[in-house]
Amino acid sequence: MVLDEIRAMVPQGSRASRVLYDLMLDYPMRDAKGLRPALCVAACRALGGSLEGALPSAAVLELYHNAFLIHDDVEDRSEKRRDALTLQRLHGVPIAVNVGDAMLALALQPLLDNMHRLDMGRALRILETVAVMARESAEGQAVELDWVRHARWDLTDDDYLAMVDQKTGWYSFIAPVRIGAIVAGASAEVLTALHAFAGALGAAFQIQDDVLNLQGREADYGKEIAGDLWEGKHTLILLHALRSMGAAERERALEILDRPRPDTVDPARDDLAGRLRRIVPALAEEGHLDATARRRLDALLEDVTRTKTRDDVEWLLSQIDRHGSLGYAREVARARASAAGAMLSSWSWMKPSVHRAVLQSLVDYVIERER
Repeated sequence: MVLDEIRAMVPQGSRASRVLYDLMLDYPMRDAKGLRPALCVAACRALGGSLEGALPSAAVLELYHNAFLIHDDVEDRSEKRRDALTLQRLHGVPIAVNVGDAMLALALQPLLDNMHRLDMGRALRILETVAVMARESAEGQAVELDWVRHARWDLTDDDYLAMVDQKTGWYSFIAPVRIGAIVAGASAEVLTALHAFAGALGAAFQIQDDVLNLQGREADYGKEIAGDLWEGKHTLILLHALRSMGAAERERALEILDRPRPDTVDPARDDLAGRLRRIVPALAEEGHLDATARRRLDALLEDVTRTKTRDDVEWLLSQIDRHGSLGYAREVARARASAAGAMLSSWSWMKPSVHRAVLQSLVDYVIERER
């Protein structure tokens, strides 16, 4: 149903169809979980709202999700998404970014149409929720990118969880349940309760995703295994492992994490390396460098061009295993999911129904999933 709704949003017969709109359907049509629309519809129906009222907004959430994935894959230089090459690997970065931008633009009209489909009040509240969701997600991504840029590893679990709440929690869980509840005409008190439930579930979901990235099977996971280590991503797992290591181990781990992956394009680094390769031999040949200076400059060149290796990643995995960091992360995820389940069980204002059961099944799914 949601995919049909997305297809209906995409303009037909446009001269841009082949270079834009056909590509826009790539990620949504790949085998995906459909988690965000499911949460939106389940919350709406569990509170007495209609499927017809929720479906367009649910489709908007799926468009946002896939646009964020396209941009995220570009920023992380990811290889695979949902068992296939990422959009920028298939078509290049400029086209991928434009497709993501177009998806965000296309999502606006259904939100405006809610004024006729629902009413002005609910339409504006949904639009406001989407605006907050987009801002929170961008801020969370900015925080994580800043950590990577400045090699920030002096972080606490709370730092990580706050980032996850913004980057993943808002667009994957908080906004979907809030929007579904708004369609159903829920009160402010109900929205507050759903927000807390969704925030706990979002943290559990992301931590489990981090676990699967290191422990899952690529055929099940649908993305590159150990990609988080290749990319130097900040996860609860790595933070636990780093603070559990001795000084020498930690120094080695940080040095590895600071290196780019082999296929990373860094114009500044590549320009410096190219200039060194040209200048150093010329200076030596002209007699301006003695043997010691030549060795030092050659070592600098090696350091500048050094990237992560398979052995580096395997060593990081061994340290994570040695310090029980995957088990630690699983326990934190279970605790968050358990808290969400306890909240759901306490809601006397949500009547038993198949839709409430869907919400409960999503609590279980978050920590049991394999992709």
